[in-house]
Amino acid sequence: MAMFDMRNNAEYGLALSATLSGATPAAGDWIDMQGWEAVTFSVSTGTVTDAGTASGFAFEVQEGDTTAAASATAVADADLIGLESALTVTDDDADNDLIGSIGYRGSKRYVRIVATGTTGTNAVVTVHARKDKGASMGTATIDAGTAAT
Repeated sequence: MAMFDMRNNAEYGLALSATLSGATPAAGDWIDMQGWEAVTFSVSTGTVTDAGTASGFAFEVQEGDTTAAASATAVADADLIGLESALTVTDDDADNDLIGSIGYRGSKRYVRIVATGTTGTNAVVTVHARKDKGASMGTATIDAGTAAT
C-alpha cells in the first residue's frame, strides 16, 4: 500500500525533445535547480530509423552557472548517479523504448542533457526531468525549461 505522496514533492519538466540527424548535437533546455537538491533525467526513444554506426547515439549531462550555451561543461562522473554510457542506443529496432535514467547531484544552478548521434543517425528522443527535494514543496509543478542563450 502506498504511504507517501511523492507527486507533490517534485517538479517535472521536458528536458529534451528532438529528432537526431547525423552527428549534430541536440541540446535540451536548461533545468533550473534553484531551490531543488536533486534531478533525474529519464530517456526514451520514439522512432529510430537508424541508430548510426556501431556506437549509435549517446547522451551527456551538462551543467553551468548561467544559461549561456558557452558556459556549459560536462558533468563529472562523481556528480552523476548512473553512467552516461548506459544511455547509448546502438539498435535500429530501439523504437519506443525507455532507455534508462541518470541522476545529477552537482552544485551548479543549471543542468541539461545533450544527445549526439553518429554518421547516419536518424532518431526521435525525449528526455523528462524530475526535480526532487525542493525547499518549498506542496504542489506538483511543471518546469518550463530555459533555452540556452
